[in-house]
Amino acid sequence: MLPPIVSQIMDNFNFDVDPNLSREQNAEEVIKSAALLSGAVSIEPLPFADMLILTPLQAKMVLHIGKIYGFDITPERSAEIVRELGVTVAYGMAARQFMRGVAKIALPVVGGVVTAPLVYGWTFALGRMAQTYFERKIQGLPFQKEEKVQVVQEAKQQSRRMLPSSQDFSELAEELRRRAKEREQSGKGTEDGSTGDSHNTSGR
Repeated sequence: MLPPIVSQIMDNFNFDVDPNLSREQNAEEVIKSAALLSGAVSIEPLPFADMLILTPLQAKMVLHIGKIYGFDITPERSAEIVRELGVTVAYGMAARQFMRGVAKIALPVVGGVVTAPLVYGWTFALGRMAQTYFERKIQGLPFQKEEKVQVVQEAKQQSRRMLPSSQDFSELAEELRRRAKEREQSGKGTEDGSTGDSHNTSGR
């Protein structure tokens, strides 16, 4: 069973295109937010669970970036793009994911905190890949393998400069857990007929 944090993340990862920002700036906001959320997911002390969580989160990131560049793609197509671009980004990731899962079995909390920067960088690079993919699609240009590798290398350097602290990842994960727990308790209260507090809950 996936943790409540998953639905909390997916429900909150929605962004409107800000007309006062350029396409690049809007895409930047989506990429940074998705990377931070992905890092927070890796804090979850469930071995290998985040491997199932990251893909839909990254697919939603691609869907948002596509909308920013004028492409109204389906969730299914966004997942396909993640797989297509992820081949370049994820070199060595399978082994690293496995070792991270093992680390969580041995040291649940430490295993997540230590590898959050890796997940952040991976998602950030994938976002940059998606951004370039749509930019070139607008221009009617192909996205060659050599160009993909260059984008990944540049994204890795940029993500290191923008990397949040381990405390940032932990605090976001804790906040998402808190919100998920509140919503879960609110739902149980409704099921039990306790509707009197529903207005207060929604107004927080």
